Parts: sequence; structure tokens; C-alpha cells
Amino acid sequence: MPGDGTRAVRAGLPEPLKYEPTLPGPVFAAHFHLPGEPTGPYTYGRDENPTWTLLERAIGELEAPGQESVETLSFPSGMAAISAVLFSQLRAGDIVVLPEDGYQVLPLVREQLTAFGVEVRTAPTAGDAQLEVLEGAKLLWIETPSNPGLDVCDLRRLVAAAHAQGTLVAVDNTLATPLGQRPLELGADFSVASGTKMLTGHGDILLGYVTGRDAALMAPVRRWRKVVGAIPGPMEAWLAHRSLATLQLRADRQTATARTVAEGLRDRPEVTGLRYPGLPDDPSYKIASQQMRRFGCVVSFTLPSRERAERFLDALRLVDDATSFGGVRSTAERRGRWGGDAVPEGFIRLSVGAEDPEDLVADILRALEASAA
Repeated sequence: MPGDGTRAVRAGLPEPLKYEPTLPGPVFAAHFHLPGEPTGPYTYGRDENPTWTLLERAIGELEAPGQESVETLSFPSGMAAISAVLFSQLRAGDIVVLPEDGYQVLPLVREQLTAFGVEVRTAPTAGDAQLEVLEGAKLLWIETPSNPGLDVCDLRRLVAAAHAQGTLVAVDNTLATPLGQRPLELGADFSVASGTKMLTGHGDILLGYVTGRDAALMAPVRRWRKVVGAIPGPMEAWLAHRSLATLQLRADRQTATARTVAEGLRDRPEVTGLRYPGLPDDPSYKIASQQMRRFGCVVSFTLPSRERAERFLDALRLVDDATSFGGVRSTAERRGRWGGDAVPEGFIRLSVGAEDPEDLVADILRALEASAA
């Protein structure tokens, strides 16, 4: 089987045709020529698009190499993809288990699900705590590593327990990417992610996707996309596919540098709560090393106060003060400014980019010194 780099470069490409581009440009079409009965794949722009097809095929090849039965659906954002799974699979009276420490928009999702008559239970990611509230659930939603706390749960264990009682499992794979973790190979029913982050890696595309092996489970997701019109733009889809070619290069550089940054922060007296799943002494390392092949580009830690954190961010020169993560340019933010995350006021989420490791570490350490005044 080809390696990650070869697969990323070649994923989703059409068969080569003389005089045709290796990656066809975006198809901008609301409708297609359609004489007679609509038996072909492309009929109307809300249903299918050739540019989506290539991107979805590429993501499927990365999420589940060699599994031709896998189906991927692209969406205009990660939240559109998350919503498509939750609202297509759940009905009034169903029970869903969400992570208590997941992405900050999940509390809003919880409110909407509750308004629709779905019982929502939550538990932390760490310690496989979701197992404690799993009984009778229709769907278990897992986020590992969790954002922003970087806790990791045992996917194999949770999937086995869920399936034993007929519970579906969806995994938010945004932070890991398919090169870091393959939830479907670990037994999950859905792998869901925001392609806005490291998957595309340049901070200029909003995108999401859902990948699954069971056509019967994916059919409601596809129907939901059609009903709500949650479709990606052709240009965004094409840019995303183009960006996949460098995913392995970016992931290797960024994850290696993230560990270097974490090691550089380990002995700083003002830094507490340092987390990176790739550090051997991190609480998540043992489980993460059993199910992840790359540990991601996000490092989190806490500075003594909100004011110290803001001075640190202001002093950085190679790290942009911005939200999101996974881009080739490093970013950091004081996560508490948004609300919704149970983190200290001085909590920093740092997304490590593709800068030279020595330069990045030097800038971070210099900013820590400058922020002490």
C-alpha cells in the first residue's frame, strides 16, 4: 500500500487523459445538460458537482485507504458536517452522548437538540468517562484529541462498548487529520472533520466532511445536505483538493515542531498545565500512541493570569493572534476570550505552523520573557 505522502499527492485524481489537466479546475454549474431521463451523476448543482466528487474521493482514500465502499460527503464548514450527522441520525426521544469538553459550539448544538426533543448527555473525554452515560444512547459523539484541552480517549474501547448495545459512533477527527488517526479503521461509523484546519492548512478555506462505510447510514446524511442546501462552493472544493497534496509534508513538519515547542515550554516556571499528546509524560500519551500515527500541531498551556497571557500574545512576532488552528502560519489565542470553554483565563491554545523550529521556539521563549514585565 502506498505511503502517506504518495497517497496525499495522488488522492482523488482522475484517470490521465491526453491534453487534460492532472487536476481539473473547479466546475461552476448550477445545472447541467440533461436531455431525456436523469440517469447520469450530475443533474443539479445542489445535489452533485464534479469538483466535489474528486475531493470526496480523495478524502475517502485518506480516511480509509483501500476501502472502496467508503463514502465521503463534503460540506461548506465543519459545523455543517457535524450538524448533518447529528440531525440526520437523531429523532425526538433519542439519546445522544456528547463530550463535555469538546468544540465550543457544541453547547449551542446541545440547546438545539434539546429543543427538538433529543436527550443530551455529556461527559469528559479523559478517562473514557463517556462510557458512564452511554446506556440507551442512539449516538455517541467523540472528539479525540479534544479541543482545546487535548485529552484523548480509547477509541477502540468506546466503539466496542457502543456497538455492543447498538449505539452509533461518530468521531470528530479534525485535530488529528486522516494522517494522524483513522476512526473508521478503529471501528467508528462516521469520521467527521473540519477541513478548515490542518487538512487544507492555509487558513483560507471553510470546509467540512463526513466519511462513513455504511451506505444506509450515509444516505440520511446526504439527504440532510440536500434538504438544507449545505454544499461547498466549487472553488473551495478545488482549493481543498489542491491543498491535500502537501498534507503529509505539512503534518510531518508541524507535528515535529509542535513537540519541539512543547519540550521548550516544559521547564518554564510560568507555564502550567502543558499538554501535547506526543510528549511521553503527557497524560494522553499512552492511549494516543496506540491509536494515533501523528499527534497534531496544537499545544496548550496556561499562563498565570489573563493579563500575562495577553502580554505574551502581544509580544509574539512569528505567531499570529488568531483563532482556528492547523495552518502553515503559527497562531495562538487566549481561548477564554470566547467563553464556552471551561479553561483558565490564562489558557493559551497554540497552533504550530511550518516555520523553522529554532525560529519559532526562540520567538515563543522571547515573548514569555517579555511578558513577565
